[in-house]
Amino acid sequence: MSQPTQTKPTKLFVLDTNVILHDASCINQFEENDVVIPISVLEELDNFKRGNEQVHYNAREFLRLLDDFSENHVNGEEQKINNEHSGTIRVVVNHQYHPDVEASFHEDKMDHRILNCAYKLSKNNPDRKVVLVTKDTNLRLKARSLGLKADDYLTDQVQNVEIISKGIHLIEDVPETMIDTLYEKNEYDFEKFENMDSPIPNENFILRNGQKSALAIYNSQDNKLKRVDKVPAYGITPRNAEQSFAMKILTDDSIQLVSLVGKAGTGKTLLALAAALECRQAYRQIYLARPIVPLSNRDLGFLPGDIQSKLDPYMQPLFDNLSVIRHQFKYEDDRAKKINNMLEQEKLQITPLAYIRGRSLQKVYFIVDEAQNLTPHEVKTIITRAGEGTKIIFTGDIHQIDHPYLDVKSNGISHLIARMKGQEVFAHITLEKGERSGLAELATNLL
Repeated sequence: MSQPTQTKPTKLFVLDTNVILHDASCINQFEENDVVIPISVLEELDNFKRGNEQVHYNAREFLRLLDDFSENHVNGEEQKINNEHSGTIRVVVNHQYHPDVEASFHEDKMDHRILNCAYKLSKNNPDRKVVLVTKDTNLRLKARSLGLKADDYLTDQVQNVEIISKGIHLIEDVPETMIDTLYEKNEYDFEKFENMDSPIPNENFILRNGQKSALAIYNSQDNKLKRVDKVPAYGITPRNAEQSFAMKILTDDSIQLVSLVGKAGTGKTLLALAAALECRQAYRQIYLARPIVPLSNRDLGFLPGDIQSKLDPYMQPLFDNLSVIRHQFKYEDDRAKKINNMLEQEKLQITPLAYIRGRSLQKVYFIVDEAQNLTPHEVKTIITRAGEGTKIIFTGDIHQIDHPYLDVKSNGISHLIARMKGQEVFAHITLEKGERSGLAELATNLL
């Protein structure tokens, strides 16, 4: 008589609040495993129900989802998550501290209550692996100090950061006739160049042969390399090959989505704004936006003055870039006056990113600055707002992140580059050479 097959016990995942605020649909990512929501998490989510930031939307969306699961069921019962997997979800009310947790962490706060819930579940379920899932590094360390398994939420994380390439390739010893043809005809049939692997759409190349060189971008529609020149835009002239490539993709209407990554001083925002002003006649409006970090309304509330005076310090770097462009011209120059007129007529708007939410972006040149402080879901939300004729630019430095729960692999711009790479409407450039000043470049590299 055959023995019944024993199924391997599934894992038990305990979710921290920041995981839900990062991804409202997170409970669908644990397959056949069970998910537990500590009651303390619901208490914290209650503080995020009102507001216009993405975290507030995620809190509301998750609570609605949980309400649908729990309808017509007694509180505390396990509910099946979806039809594809056998995993369940339940809310645990458990405020009584375990002696081990109480002895280690004397302060009563939400993090410790969530940790306590996970720890007690691990003690009460010795046959199952209990995992605390949190984006809080310190809480993960506290959990591990108690012998509890703790992981980051990595579902939307870029697994290999090396995939975020420069978007530029240097190729030496190309045929001299290739460079000559690029200058004569402004293009070169890619099939004639046998020594190069097939590039991805909008990939950029620096081609050299001795003292001869040319810049080119690959056009996948006709399988040709197109020559790239150092073309100024609204008084701003590219200072190196990287900036020349960036200006090309920023002013190309066929490329609807662009990411510019680079350290401070490489000209990301300045180039994007100059390109937007150069292309202004093709668009109804120019939006220049950035996320507010810190996101907490409390941090803004302690500042004196009205909402505009509170937001001005966060927006000032954008006005600084606009000032640089304006000062390329004399005061009476029509191009300088045009900038002032566009600001007055709201054809050019510099605004916090939260104010864009819910708007339909039709024929808009939309620049999102400091995009490394956005979550992947926030980036998706922004792009899905794009209507016909809209071009979206994301700029940022993935090595300078201010968001407490994002890093070089999990931020929105890294996610965007990894997922969009190879699409004909997308182009990416990593700017490495600083052009702000010699002093700024020295400080960035040495300090």
